[in-house]
Amino acid sequence: MNDERYSRLTRILVPLLVGIAFLLVWEGLVRASGIKPFVLPAPSAIAESLVLNFGSLMGSLWVTLRVTLAAFLLAVVGGVGLAIVFSQNRLIETALFPYAVALQVTPVVSIAPLIIIWVGYDRVEVAVLILAWIVAFFPILSNTTLGLRSTDHNLRDLFRLYGASRWQVLSELQLPSALPYILAGMKISGGLALIGAVVAEFVAGSGAATGLAWRIVEAGNRLDIPRMFAALFLLSTLGICIFFCLTLIEQRLLRHWHESAIRREI
Repeated sequence: MNDERYSRLTRILVPLLVGIAFLLVWEGLVRASGIKPFVLPAPSAIAESLVLNFGSLMGSLWVTLRVTLAAFLLAVVGGVGLAIVFSQNRLIETALFPYAVALQVTPVVSIAPLIIIWVGYDRVEVAVLILAWIVAFFPILSNTTLGLRSTDHNLRDLFRLYGASRWQVLSELQLPSALPYILAGMKISGGLALIGAVVAEFVAGSGAATGLAWRIVEAGNRLDIPRMFAALFLLSTLGICIFFCLTLIEQRLLRHWHESAIRREI
């Protein structure tokens, strides 16, 4: 038990100490070199800007978080649902999967102006949601499809031998077997949903968007670089929180039975 606590403490303290050391070096170099704040602000200036603009930045953070979570949930529901359809019908998979790939490899920046025109500038948040969903959708679809296809064929034959229906094979064998793949896709998709939302907000511009990306653009236009870094810090923190929340969910669901999550003595 002591070894486990030491291991957990090490995993927390080591990155924290490295981060603190990096910030101290950054602060010292900026102060010693006399670098102007509009070129590279010191961490203390960024922290001060974060405190001064906390209300507006947190409001923008909530907008970005809301769009990111909505896009992520839609990607999970749509990706898993379509992957289940693919696993049940090869013809549908053959017909639709290439178009899913085409949607994934098309740069979202290139289609963002078109989506915004179709949706309308008075509903920019809906356009941002669509674009974030496009970015987050494919990892869920591809990972879940792979997981459903990777089910042990001997177990599938055993289920059929005992007269299991297709629904029973899917719900009691394929989906549990594919769960690690689904969760891995979710960890990728969570970060991509945030990236998609930010990119879409950048493209939307015009002040109609109110998320953190627009705050970054606004701060850059005003050469308020400390506020820009403060917004970037919040975006990075949000992405890290999303990743660790999904990692925690993965560990909770897999820790008792899957090899990737079972702790073993070294």
